[in-house]
Order: sequence, then C-alpha cells, then structure tokens
Amino acid sequence: MVSYIRRIVRSMWLFLANLPMERKLIVVFIFLISLPITYVSYLSSRSTFNSVLSSSTKSAGQMADSASDTIDRYVADLKRYTALPLYNTDVQFYLEQRNTDWEKNTSMSMFLSYLNHTKEQIIAVYLVDKYGSVFFDRAPGINELFPAERLAQWQSLTEGAGAAPVVQGRHTIRVNSGGHKEVFSVLRTITSVSTLKNIGILVFDIDINNLFKGIVDPVNAVTQGNTLIVDDKGELMYDGEHVDGQETQKQQKNAQLLLQKATAPNGHFQITLDGLDVLAVYRVSQKTGWTTIVSIPLDRILSPVEKNRNRLIFTTLSIIAFALVVATFISHALTKPLKSMVRLMKQVQHGNLDVWLHPKYNDEIGMLGSHFNRMIIRVKDLPQEVSLTEKRKQKADMRALQNQINPHFIYNTLESIRMLAESSDDPRVAKLTYLLGLQMRYGIVRSEETVTIRHELDHVRNYLHLLQIRFPDKFRLNIHVPEEFLPLPVIKLVFQPIVENAVFHGLEPKEGPGTLNITAWEEDGKTVFCIEDDGIGMDEDTLRALNNSLMGGADGEMFGIGLRNVNERIRMHYGSSFGLHVQSQLGTGTRVTLRIEDLSDDHSEE
Repeated sequence: MVSYIRRIVRSMWLFLANLPMERKLIVVFIFLISLPITYVSYLSSRSTFNSVLSSSTKSAGQMADSASDTIDRYVADLKRYTALPLYNTDVQFYLEQRNTDWEKNTSMSMFLSYLNHTKEQIIAVYLVDKYGSVFFDRAPGINELFPAERLAQWQSLTEGAGAAPVVQGRHTIRVNSGGHKEVFSVLRTITSVSTLKNIGILVFDIDINNLFKGIVDPVNAVTQGNTLIVDDKGELMYDGEHVDGQETQKQQKNAQLLLQKATAPNGHFQITLDGLDVLAVYRVSQKTGWTTIVSIPLDRILSPVEKNRNRLIFTTLSIIAFALVVATFISHALTKPLKSMVRLMKQVQHGNLDVWLHPKYNDEIGMLGSHFNRMIIRVKDLPQEVSLTEKRKQKADMRALQNQINPHFIYNTLESIRMLAESSDDPRVAKLTYLLGLQMRYGIVRSEETVTIRHELDHVRNYLHLLQIRFPDKFRLNIHVPEEFLPLPVIKLVFQPIVENAVFHGLEPKEGPGTLNITAWEEDGKTVFCIEDDGIGMDEDTLRALNNSLMGGADGEMFGIGLRNVNERIRMHYGSSFGLHVQSQLGTGTRVTLRIEDLSDDHSEE
C-alpha cells in the first residue's frame, strides 16, 4: 500500500516537473491561493453550522424545560386542590350522608363550583360520596355529562393509590348528546378526618387542547418546531401540529420513535422522521413522568447557514477565478524572457552565433540574459583562443623535444666517461658513472607511461647505490615487498622522489647511519606501500602543514616539489581518493603511506 502511494506521488510529481514553467507557476499560484481559502471557508462554514446548531439546541432545551415546569406546576396545583375536601366539614358530613336532600345538593354544588373556577382549563369536577352518588359541576358550553359510565374506572384507579392523588392520562369522554372531549384527569380518594375511612372520590377533568395549546404554542413560535407531550406510559397526550386529533396513528408512531432515543432525564439527538432530519430536545418530568419533546426540522435551523455557505462558495470561486487570471498574467510575464532565451539557444545550437538577448529588468532572469550574452561573446572568441593555444602547444612540443635531445647527449657523454674510467682502471668512477646513466635513462625514456613495481624498486636500489658511493655506510635500504606484487603495473617515478625526500630531510641530518624500509600489503581492496625511515622526523605543526598541502594540492616551496608531484600524479591517475599520507614524530622518524588501486586486476587484464 505504501509503495503504491509512493508510485502515485512520484507520477504526479513527474507530471508536474515536466510541465512548462508557465503552467507550473499557474499551478503553484492556484494551490497557494485556492487551498488556504477553501480550507478557511470550510472551517468558517463548519464553525457557523456548529454554532447555530448549538444555539438552537440550547434555546429549544430552555423552552422544553420551561414548558415542562409549567405543566408540573399546573398538575401540582390540581393535586393540592384534591385535598380541599379534607378541610371542609360540610363536605365531609354530606359525603357520609346516605340520603340526598336539597341542602346536600346545594352544599355540594357550591363547593364544586368553587373548584371548577380555580382553573379555566377545568371542564368538569366530580365528587362521589360514600354511597356512589355522583355530584358534578361543568364548564359553560357543556350541557350533559355521563359520570356513571366512568365511575367504575375511577374506583379502580383510586383503589390502589390510597390517599395519594392519581393522574389519568389522555382519554376521551362523552359530553352532551354526541360530542367528545380529550381530557386528562386528576383523582384522589377522600378519607374521613375522624374515622380515616374512604368516604368519596374527587375528580378533575382538564381540557388537554385548552391547557397544552397555551403552553406549547409559544414554544413552537420561538423554536419553529413542534412540541409533543407524552405521558409516563408512553402514550401521546398532545401534538402541537395536530390539535384536531387527526393522524393519531402516525403521531403515536413518531412519538414512540422519539421516546426510544430519550433515555436520559434530558438531552438532545438527531433523528429522521417522515424523511426529514430532525433535531429533538427533550425533558422528562421528575414529578409527573411526562416527557416534553421539542422537534425542529434541521432545514429550518440550517437554512440561514446554507445561504451563508452558498455566498461563501460563490466568493471563494470568484477569488480563485481572479487568482487564475492574475497567475496566468504573472506567469506569462515571468516566463516570456525565458522563452526568448530558449529560442535563441536553439539558434546557437544550430551554429548561429549572431544572436543577442535584450533583458528589460535587473532581476535574476535579467542577470541570466546578461550572462547569456557574455557567453555568446566568449563562444565567438573561443576559436581564436583555440588556434592560439594550438600554436603554443606546437612550440612547447618542440622545446620538449629539444630538452629530450640534451639529456640524451648528456647520457651518451656519461657513457663515454665510464668507458674511459674502465680503460684507466678506476672501477668506482666507472660504477658511479654507470649508475648515474641508469638513473638518467630511467627518467628520460617516455615510451612507457607505466612500469612494474620491480622496475621502480630497481630504480630505488640504483639511487641508493649512488648515495652509498657518496656517503659510505651512511644509508641502509631494506625492501620487504611480496613477490606477487613485483609484476604489478604502476606509474613511473613514484618511489624514488619519496626515498630522496626521506634521505635528504630525514636521514642525512641524523648523526650516524640511517635505515630506510619499503614494505607493501593489501588492505580493503587497495594496494598499500610504506616508505619508513628512522631519521630526525618533524614536529606536529610541520606534519600538519605537510598533510594539508598534500590534501589540498597547495603550491609553495616549504616542502619542495617531490612529494607534491608524486601525490598529484597519483591522484590524477587513480582518483582523488588516493595519494600520500605522512606520519612522523620528532626524533623518531617519518612514515609515508602510498595508497593506490588494487593493481592485481589491471595486471590480470594485461
């Protein structure tokens, strides 16, 4: 998976890298402008969405709490009213009286009329005495009630509650000849103050639509949603959108869906009802167990946010379009001089040097154009310089040839001297002349660029023989080079300059005889030679300056030209990672390490 993503990224990068410069600049401009603006627009829209949703949720929650508190207070008042017969001695007396006379009817009617007028939403108040007689008072507009049909239900509801009030949820009662009313009831068993026995039942019927409409309508007006009230048994008591009782089954289904989500004492959630996304905020009353649910369609909440988002998208697209126009103009202006330069370079490539670029500005592109013009001038001058260089080279070759002729003449002269010394019976002079001639012949012959290690070491031995004639018993030479290294090829005159440097700077100033050791070994695929003397050595500062000179190729006369010449020739022939390295200690001696390529491969190829 990671490799696949890498391939895709690499392909996209190659595609971008191969685009013309003008298109690259346009892409960069667009990305630098469009991405930040798009991201900021998204964050702004998201923040506004969350803010509006949070504000609406908080407002709906407050309204639901207020509606639930209002209902709780109303039901609490009714429960208190059901206790009033306990404090009325006349009512207590007449509830235990079997016969019903005018005084009983009058007293009961006055008490029930008082209770009926305590709340305007009360449509009927019933008082049942100990013997099952029902007395009631009704609201205006209701001419007939049928309490006998409900007496058994009242007795059943209050039987298990004792003296506590009971709230009966939404139910339908028959009024007048063929009418019906949706009510909920509050009932209480009336006990005798003296005997503490049940002597009757008090019942309040509350008009649901009249009560809840006054509570729910302000909530719906503020939240632009719909408020439902569900009783403690999960039955729908009131739906703010359908006060006429229609679509009861659909209302009940939606109420059940909402109740399934309302698992806490209060909270909010989002749900889909009838194909619409809805924000639901609810509160469960701790007193009645009724749940007040405010459901608000999300499109009503987010409609302003969507308008703002559309304006933001339009603004973002406008800015991106404007940025595209500006990017196109700027990229064209920046790349036009480059295109001109490319066109002129193509002409130069075909041999036309009569071109000239006219830079208008002093920026980097203008500087590049100026350098291009200088390059054209330089290219025009090159043929003349090449011709002059060739002439100088021919003269140098002639001088080199003449210089070669002179050493040959010297060598021939030395050979004549040697023959005369032998004829005069002077072997030391003859040997000295012979060795000097060998030294000169080895350096003069140029037919071979490389020689073998054996030839190089023979050259060193001849050189030491010359010195031993000049300085008897002053120098000793020990060569410990493995036999398999002797046939290997190496560039000419590598060891002799190092030995000469060791003799004259290390061994000659030393008192007494000095020893020079040449060893060789193979290390990490490289051939290593070591020329070590036991001369006077050098201090740390001199050693550091010498190694720096060898590493940096610095010029100067402080260390002579022998070591530096060998080092430069090795680096030119084998590479910059090879060369000489010097180790020394004052009064002990000097060690020169020569590291070159493994010569065995070249030898095997030859």
